[in-house]
Amino acid sequence: MMAEADARIAANVVAVRSRIAGAAVGAGRDPDAVTLIAISKTHPAADVRAAFDSGLRDFGENRVQEASAKIDELRAADVTPRWHLVGHLQRNKVSAAVGRFDILHSIDSIRLAEAINERASARIRVLIEVNIAAEATKLGVTSAEASKLATQVAHLPRLDLVGLMTVAPRVDDPEDARAVFRSLRQLRDAIGLRELSMGMTDDFEVAIS
Repeated sequence: MMAEADARIAANVVAVRSRIAGAAVGAGRDPDAVTLIAISKTHPAADVRAAFDSGLRDFGENRVQEASAKIDELRAADVTPRWHLVGHLQRNKVSAAVGRFDILHSIDSIRLAEAINERASARIRVLIEVNIAAEATKLGVTSAEASKLATQVAHLPRLDLVGLMTVAPRVDDPEDARAVFRSLRQLRDAIGLRELSMGMTDDFEVAIS
C-alpha cells in the first residue's frame, strides 16, 4: 500500500512539473526559474519523504505547531528540504519558526519583522504578504503599504527581503486572477525585489505567465 502511495506521489510530481514547463515555455520563461512548493500541511512525514525522493526540494506549511514535529522527524532521518512557512506567523511562534523554516512568506508588519530579526541566529529569507485584491477576509499589507514596509525590513540585518507574496481570490476561471498576479509583479518591480510567491493548484499556470 505504501509503495502505491509513493508511486502516486511520484506521478503527481511529474504531472505538475509538466504543467509548469508548459506554462513557462508558453510565456517565454525558463521552467527552471519557477520553484514548485509542495504544500504539505495535513500530510504525514512519509508523504514528504516520498515527494522528496521524487525530486521535490521545497515544501510549504501553514502552521508552525503542526509543522514542527514533522520537520524534526525528517531532519532526524537526514531528509532536509527547504521549508517555507506560507501561513500567518504569530509573534509568539517566531522562535520556533526561525529554527525550522528556511523562508518565511508572510511578513505583514514591522513588529513581526523585528521579532524575527531579534530571534534569528543567521540571515533568513522573507517575503512581504500583500493583500493585492484588498479582500476583507485576507491578511497582508495593502499595495500602498508594501513599499514602506519593504524599506523598513531592508534595514533589519538578519532579514533578507527577497520578494512579495499574495493569495489570489478564489475564482471559477483562473484567468480572472490574472490581473491580481500582474499587479503583484508590477509592485515587485517598482520596489526592486527579485521573487514572487503566488499561484495555487487551480491558478498556478496563470501566475507563471
